[in-house]
Amino acid sequence: MDNLIAPSRLKLGIFRCLKAGTNIGFPDQGTPQGGVVSPLLANIALNGIESIHKYKDNKGRVKEPSIRYADDMVIILRPQDDAKAILKRIETFLADRGMNISGKKTKLTATTDGFDFLGWHFKVQKNGKFRSTPSVSNYKSFRQKVKAIVNNSNYGATVKASKLAPVVRGWRQYHKYCKMDGARNSLAFIQKRTFKVFNKEKKQNRYSSKRLLDIAFPKISYSENKHINVKGTKSPYDGDIAYWSKRNSKLYDSYTSKALKRQNHSCKSCGLKFIGNQRVHLHHVDGNHQNWSETNLVAIHQTCHQFLHMSKGKS
Repeated sequence: MDNLIAPSRLKLGIFRCLKAGTNIGFPDQGTPQGGVVSPLLANIALNGIESIHKYKDNKGRVKEPSIRYADDMVIILRPQDDAKAILKRIETFLADRGMNISGKKTKLTATTDGFDFLGWHFKVQKNGKFRSTPSVSNYKSFRQKVKAIVNNSNYGATVKASKLAPVVRGWRQYHKYCKMDGARNSLAFIQKRTFKVFNKEKKQNRYSSKRLLDIAFPKISYSENKHINVKGTKSPYDGDIAYWSKRNSKLYDSYTSKALKRQNHSCKSCGLKFIGNQRVHLHHVDGNHQNWSETNLVAIHQTCHQFLHMSKGKS
């Protein structure tokens, strides 16, 4: 709590989370690992651990080569760095907060051997090229979810397709910046098995089964290692609307992305920047959805789009 800088009411809420307990018989047990407040508490407790290992490059710029997500962390070391000394400083940092390092989960590995982090497998190949792919454990967990739906005899092919779609889309979207080619990550074998299950139903034929298969396994484009990091000093609450609007516009592809660039990342209808979770819609000016010329396409807010298609908006 001493490390937390926040309004008094927020501090009180977090303090109560710490003292709430999960078992009636043990009220001082604290919050469970994996609970909704656990990542927040981990970020508060571990804030500053990223700066333990830092150095200056040839141009005098300070580098902090570490990545942390809640309580999971990777530190990138150079050949001349002393791993034991860095680990000792981390142990001291954690000891001040009543914690210690997990010996089973902590290891030193070469980038050419690869390592798993947050469901991804990172590796530097012999030719020096960096690769990131879905980790084996992450793929197995995903495959089990798909098999549970496909092999469930309580559902028909149509229901199975509707249930598979969000699972597959979420997995592919999470790994969209990985190397997703190859038979395993393209899900070719899983799709072949699913098609056979769909086609066995009496109401289905190979054509309807293929249509359901396209619904169950939606395509998501991927671009390996093309993710752009958020600037270290930026926050969604810092008021820099121009930066976040421009960054969020990169989530859209093709026609929408081009329209956003032409409009300087502002809504063509209301003139406001695109921020927050407000969706961006592509609007056809002349109402003809077959006319895909650039002059006929504008990017607007979802709410603005709804208003334009109301009778009041048309009048």
